[in-house]
Amino acid sequence: MRDLSREETVPTEIWTGRATNRAQWLLALGGCAFMALGIELAVDSAWTSGVAPLAMSVVGCIAAGLLVLFGTLAFVHVAVKVDKDALEVRCGHIGLPRRRIPLSQIVGAEFVARVTPRQWGGWGYRWRPQQGTAVVVRRGEGVMLRLGDGHTFTITVDNAEAAVRVIKDRLRGAAGTAL
Repeated sequence: MRDLSREETVPTEIWTGRATNRAQWLLALGGCAFMALGIELAVDSAWTSGVAPLAMSVVGCIAAGLLVLFGTLAFVHVAVKVDKDALEVRCGHIGLPRRRIPLSQIVGAEFVARVTPRQWGGWGYRWRPQQGTAVVVRRGEGVMLRLGDGHTFTITVDNAEAAVRVIKDRLRGAAGTAL
């Protein structure tokens, strides 16, 4: 019989959280409408000004529709996972953009009661010189991480107080094992 180490006997606890913004589905529908307009112009056009203006209109409508559609669907929701080694943030349905921050790079975590898209210049993955970086998918509570390089990273997530508690516990545990 072999001896089990402490890591093998203690189950790894993983905290997960997410935030969703259902209003962005309306923007995604707007993107679909632009694409439909471009397709309609290409298929059934009574354009008499020539081929070049028609092609520019079709390409412009489809490009704008795709940009709006994929830009909004990427930030309909955010998923946050904290395990024993790192914090991972995934956006949208395919998980992009994604960011993984090792706990060794996190100096502290704070609960932020109110994070708004207005503070950050809109929804999405944002950077502001005085504020740092953020993933903002909706208005509400969030987690602000202070990183070892002096930067901050803010995430809107439901039950942010629990996330902060878990991160702080992990940081204390890592500091205790380093001694």
